[in-house]
This record gives sequence, structure tokens and C-alpha cells, in this order.
Amino acid sequence: MTRKQKQALRQRQSTRQLMGISQLTEHGVKAAGGELVFYLIQPDNLSVLSPEGVRERVRALSDLLRASTEVIMVAVDSRESFQRNKDYYRARLEEETLPAIRELLRQDMEHLDTIQTGTASSREFALLCRMDTQAATDPAQLAQVEKRIHSHGFRVRLAGEQDVKRILAVYYQQDAFTDQFDNYDGESEVIRRAKETAEEEKSGGQAQA
Repeated sequence: MTRKQKQALRQRQSTRQLMGISQLTEHGVKAAGGELVFYLIQPDNLSVLSPEGVRERVRALSDLLRASTEVIMVAVDSRESFQRNKDYYRARLEEETLPAIRELLRQDMEHLDTIQTGTASSREFALLCRMDTQAATDPAQLAQVEKRIHSHGFRVRLAGEQDVKRILAVYYQQDAFTDQFDNYDGESEVIRRAKETAEEEKSGGQAQA
């Protein structure tokens, strides 16, 4: 297959195909190698731990990954990058001659620095456990894996559908702000309008009565 044919094929592929995902599930995704179930890890604040405490956390993670070969670790940076904005402000500062405007640009840059400093530790960690379809839909087996992870000293919970979508959005698109993801484009708008229509019909019925 030529390069042009490969490019044409990629353009015809859906987003899921490009990501290697065949289906989103309740707790993960179905991919070529099986189903991946997401478990969210609440990280420890290493800055308050002693050196020995940090070593213990590292050993616990190493033991977990060695004991569970089907487990993959993923870390995503759940914060917005303002680098382009800051580059723009720098360029404007070099061009601007009015002191008042220069001061406003400087304050905007400081504000972005403050936001980034405050969200520097805003990261999410997930363990992806590869399972067959039967195990991935069995609540008992899902709970057993969660218990095994917890036994290594980690605060963990099974991810929900919105958690999975959020992690994928951050990983692939750096979208750290969307709270609710639709299954289909415009789904939330359709639901909103349907609710408004139902409320209007209800109000109209009450007025006639």
C-alpha cells in the first residue's frame, strides 16, 4: 500500500478506529488485544513522606506490576497548557509601546503562571487491567481485582464510563475541563430540548386544567 493510499485509509477511519478502540464499555474499552478495564488510583502526597516512605510506595507499585502482568499503568496530566497564550503575550509585549497595555499583558502572563503553579500536581493515575469479556462484565471479578490492588496499599476505585471518557479526552486531546461527555454529537442538546418541551407541555396542561 502506497503512502497516499494509507493516508486516504486513515481519513476514512473513525476516531475509535484511529485509537485502536472498537467499543467503549461501562468500565473501560474493547481493543484489539482484549478488553481494558480502568481502575483509578488516588496518589499519595510524596512531599510529606519520609525517604523511606517514598521507597515503600515505589516498592509497593513495583510489586503490584510484577505480580499482575496484565496490568498497565497510565498517567495523564489533567491540566490546561497555556504555553501558546504565554507565547502570544510575549510577542505582544515586544510589539507594544503603551505602558498601560504592557502592564495589562504582564498581569495576564502572571495570572497564567499562577494557574499553572496551582495545578502543577493535577494529574490522574490509572491502572488498565486486560481481561476477557466475561471477566470484564462480572462484578465479582472486577471487585476482586480492585481488592488485590488495594491490598498493596493503594486507594483505588473502579472507573465509570464518564471517568474512562475523561481520561481518553485528556490523553488524546488535552481536554481537562469537560465534565460530561456525550455518546453522540449533540446528545446533551437533544436531551435538554426534550426536557424543555416536556415541561412546556406539562405547564400548558396545568394551565388548561
